Amino acid sequence: MDYIGKQIRALRRKKGMTQEQLATLLNISPQAVSKWETGIALPDITFVPILAGIFHVSTDALFAFDSMETDKAVEEICTRAFTFRESDPEKSKNILEEGLQAYPGNEILLNNLLYVVTDPDEQIKLALPLSQSEDFEIRFDALRFLAYAYSKKGEDALAVACMEQIPELYFTKLSELAFIVKGKAKYDAAEKQKWISFETLLQMMWKLAECYEEQGNLQKAIDETKSCLLLLDAIKGHNKAKNFDTYKAFFEKQLTRLEQKM
Repeated sequence: MDYIGKQIRALRRKKGMTQEQLATLLNISPQAVSKWETGIALPDITFVPILAGIFHVSTDALFAFDSMETDKAVEEICTRAFTFRESDPEKSKNILEEGLQAYPGNEILLNNLLYVVTDPDEQIKLALPLSQSEDFEIRFDALRFLAYAYSKKGEDALAVACMEQIPELYFTKLSELAFIVKGKAKYDAAEKQKWISFETLLQMMWKLAECYEEQGNLQKAIDETKSCLLLLDAIKGHNKAKNFDTYKAFFEKQLTRLEQKM
């Protein structure tokens, strides 16, 4: 049942009115009211002010968008899609695209879709409108993907222009929360930021390894890669360790490749 139908049913019951009584006031059949309430049909626009008057609510309140219900549904879709993001990107993409059929234009779903789209032209098409989002997190993420997509296409000036729109921050909301709150809120903020920082550290260490390799300093590249594997060994046994299995496999493969080049 869609939200409008739920609203009509809830307001009707709150007023102690039957479907037949409401139908009589509107000069329509009880079956029409039933179809509204079960989501089979929507009321004609001409009924909006009449319904609002009967229930003594504003038209906005009558047909308000149920953001909490949508947010919950979207979060569930994104969580399902995330579980397949690394192991089966195509399945993750299908889940998100199905979600967009139910919630067309939803920025959170579109933002998640960027992570499983590999074609740079498709990434640009998705990211451009999101780069104007009022949600800072979505906007900056979209600009980041735009930069990567333009870079893949060899359009370095556009890639840099996108990155320059992202502010340089040396702290995060989570890291600051960990300093100012207490109890569970402090733990949650610190725990989440710890793993974000850990992943970023691994990524930047590999970027350094790439630089060393480009410079012809293979030993430094090998040492940096080994350090990444040592960090991953340090979290062995932690319940989050499995989230980094793809990193471990990647670094082991790169280490073998680098050592063969020596």
